[in-house]
Amino acid sequence: MTASAIEDLLRELTPQVLGALVRRYGRFEGCEDAVQEAVLAATVQWPADGVPANPRGWLATVASRRLIDQVRSDSARRDREEQVFAAEVMPEEVPDTDDTLVLLFLCCHPTLTAASQTALTLRAVGGLTTAEIARAFLVPEATLAARISRAKQRIKAAGSSFELPEGAEREERLQVVLHVLYLIFNEGYTASSGEDLDRVDLATEAIRLTRMVHAQLPTDGEVAGLLALMLLTHSRREARTTASGDLVPLDEQDRARWDDDLIAEGLELAKSSLGGPELGPYQLQAAIAATHAVATDATDTDWKQIHALYLILERIAPNPMVTLNRAVALAELEGPEAGLAVLAALDADERMAKHHRLLSVRAHLLEMAGDADGAYENYRNAAKATASMAEQRYLESRAKKLRASQPD
Repeated sequence: MTASAIEDLLRELTPQVLGALVRRYGRFEGCEDAVQEAVLAATVQWPADGVPANPRGWLATVASRRLIDQVRSDSARRDREEQVFAAEVMPEEVPDTDDTLVLLFLCCHPTLTAASQTALTLRAVGGLTTAEIARAFLVPEATLAARISRAKQRIKAAGSSFELPEGAEREERLQVVLHVLYLIFNEGYTASSGEDLDRVDLATEAIRLTRMVHAQLPTDGEVAGLLALMLLTHSRREARTTASGDLVPLDEQDRARWDDDLIAEGLELAKSSLGGPELGPYQLQAAIAATHAVATDATDTDWKQIHALYLILERIAPNPMVTLNRAVALAELEGPEAGLAVLAALDADERMAKHHRLLSVRAHLLEMAGDADGAYENYRNAAKATASMAEQRYLESRAKKLRASQPD
């Protein structure tokens, strides 16, 4: 088995083994550390010695021994030691129950901040190391480690049990899980900072984790909608940048480079997600992405349908970014002045104050309207407001192109 295949296998098995240990022993923090040590041991031993016949059992056994060693070394917890040591080391036959969804609910505990939920999910469920997560979010490893440690302590202090909540609480917690996965994907698809436009490892990890949730909740429309949205959006990845890494906007992308397999799967999921009695924001966003996906080129885009979907989305899940996107769709239908009028309503929203996306969309619509000077200023200001080097280069190039086209 190749190193890449071993890495994929370990990421798949990590939440299963961690779930099994937490269900058996409790003590989420200790179990999580023990599983990470077992995964590290596997990355060293398996390439050299071969993958064991029962890799999940191997990880569970090694992690159980690591956990017992931890308890033995803690003299202040002798009672716990007796309880754990009295239980035999977990046999290689690990129960078939997959507790990944329970683990996701635990990592997305409502007492945690969104940043902590994201970091803990990537470590405990995604199987990424603290160093990998720190690199992805461009923060020092020590900072990320402290964030994860605080998250574990908060969960412990909250006295959370390792089980799925019931009724309304379960639905509420599921929405938190989906939001965390959505945030991970968005950071992977368009990085908020750094040299590259995207971080493929984060985007693909978000898709993998969402597939897990969908496998356990196949009839949930919002889960299917989120997975469809990710697949349809990710299908454009290869066409989003030039060979040198420069951003290519949607209307200029070579659609022959879009991933047909991801589009087909995403379209099927988007269609199936709309069959339920209620519509959620991810289902609507998936429908919008599907409308873009079926257009043969930019001029073939059904902007009337997209605008109608944004109106519904704006009603059920008000958000300034939704309004921003609706302005673009409206401009395509009724002209740039109509879009600019929608943007004017966002100027008073503190969440959008000097946001580079508001500035860049205004620049685009001003350019459409023939206001070269206004577009130039907004492109320049948008470039200064973003920490993404790829977006910054694109916005500056638009500004330079406008300036070059003006007569002396």
